[in-house]
Parts: sequence; structure tokens; C-alpha cells
Amino acid sequence: MKKILTAILTFAAFTTTIMAQNKTINTAESKVVWKGYKIAGSHEGTINLQSGSLDFKDEVLTGGTFVMDMATISTTDLKGDYKNQLDGHLKSDDFFGVNNYKTAKLVFNNVKVTGKNSYSVTGDLTIKDKTNPVTVIISVYGSKATATLKVDRTKFDVKYGSASFFDGLKDKAIYDEFDLVADLQF
Repeated sequence: MKKILTAILTFAAFTTTIMAQNKTINTAESKVVWKGYKIAGSHEGTINLQSGSLDFKDEVLTGGTFVMDMATISTTDLKGDYKNQLDGHLKSDDFFGVNNYKTAKLVFNNVKVTGKNSYSVTGDLTIKDKTNPVTVIISVYGSKATATLKVDRTKFDVKYGSASFFDGLKDKAIYDEFDLVADLQF
């Protein structure tokens, strides 16, 4: 009887181990898109993922971590000199200061199931060595996931063109919040 009980407990531990999975994000097949808004329009572009993973238990999302390579921030709605100027400005200390802050990181703290394959995640986002809580909405389908979040850039010391900090900007003001949408493959 003792051998049977030991075998059952060993099988149960083995089954539990199998059901908890850490899935590495395929960074080459995944994409992060940003969109920033200003009084006179908007701009959008991409940021490459450096690394990432999602944690699952019994096929339910339980955690995750992502690192973005901020040196890859790039606009996709402009071409030529305008694109080069904006890309350079986004990489400068006015915005993300990529020479000093090479990565941004998101770490999941709490995952709440909100429906079939959908989750509301609270986590810590670090940009320019400033960490603040954010809420991420995630949908998972098979080996793909989509994550969306709004980021208040001023909480990360990205204040350039913010009407919250500078007077008289008029139509040159840039809204404090920008969107991030990640299409993830794992």
C-alpha cells in the first residue's frame, strides 16, 4: 500500500510540474507597436523585444516578463529626413535617453482572468529607471497573445512637449499617454 501511495504522490507531483509552463516569446516573430498623440495628429512605430516569457499553469496565464530594446524605437508613419529626425529625437534625452537607458521592462505582478482567453494584468513597467504600476489587457489564443496598455510617459520622466509641465505649447503639445500593443508569438 505504501508503494502505491508513493507512486500516486510521485505521479501527482509530475503532473503538476508538467502543467506549469514558462513559454519563451519568439522575439523575431513578435512585434511591439507604439502610438503617440499630439494636438495636431499622431505618430506610430515599433520597438523590438529583447526577451520575454509568459507563465501558464493548466493553460491559464499566471505571469510574465518582457524586456524591450529601446535603441530600436522607430517611427513607421514617416519617411526620409522626417523619420530620421523623429527617431533621433525619441532616442535622445528629451524622450527615452537610449544611450543611458537601453531597455524598458514589464514584470507581471497579478493576473486576473476576465473571460475566455482574456486577462487583466497589473505589473511594474520600468522606463528610464523609473518603475510604475500599469494595467495590461491580454488575450491568448494558442501560441499567440496580444497585449495592450496605455502608458503615462510623464511618470517615467518623459516630459518633453507635455502641457502638464510646459505652458504655451498650443498645437505643439504632445499628450502624456501613449499606447503600446504587442503581438506575441511563443
